[in-house]
Amino acid sequence: MALGTLRPWRRGPLRRRSDVAETWLALVTGVLIVVGAPAAGLAAAHAVDDGAARQPPGRHTVSAVLTEDPPARIGVDGSGGLGTRTHATVRWTAADGRTRTGVTTVAPGLRAGERTSAWLDRHGSLLRDPVTPGRARSESIAVGTVSATSAGLLLFGAERAGQALLNRRRYDRWEREWAAEDARWGRPAA
Repeated sequence: MALGTLRPWRRGPLRRRSDVAETWLALVTGVLIVVGAPAAGLAAAHAVDDGAARQPPGRHTVSAVLTEDPPARIGVDGSGGLGTRTHATVRWTAADGRTRTGVTTVAPGLRAGERTSAWLDRHGSLLRDPVTPGRARSESIAVGTVSATSAGLLLFGAERAGQALLNRRRYDRWEREWAAEDARWGRPAA
């Protein structure tokens, strides 16, 4: 908010109600962006955290061995898609001592024979796409950031729309006042 924006609060013959309204609009929008946008981001992040916390009880990890090389991930730029995860078949020993196999999400770069962690539910079934604490944290940060940014942009857009409406009112009033002055001075209105 520019220092000139505060000028309409001062008394003077050129002060218009629309200038005061515009100043209040900018002030309220600024406060809402500073306070409301982060609050919206935190609320969204907490909602994602709560959803991750409501995962089925009894989930636990076991050590598993990859039985095959995961398929290669090729990114658009030709890279190996670092940071992406892929599905592969793993083998683990169940609580009853039997060896089991299944497909789950694994980190990139692993090869057949290497160890990884696999998530099982309370019944001992393999979870194909488990939500790990790190992934839940990353998702909550991403959702919170997007929500806060969206709220800020929405508020900024609403302030700009309000300012455009106030400008339109000012221009209409100027037109009426000039037409009245033209009539008073005997000039035809344009």
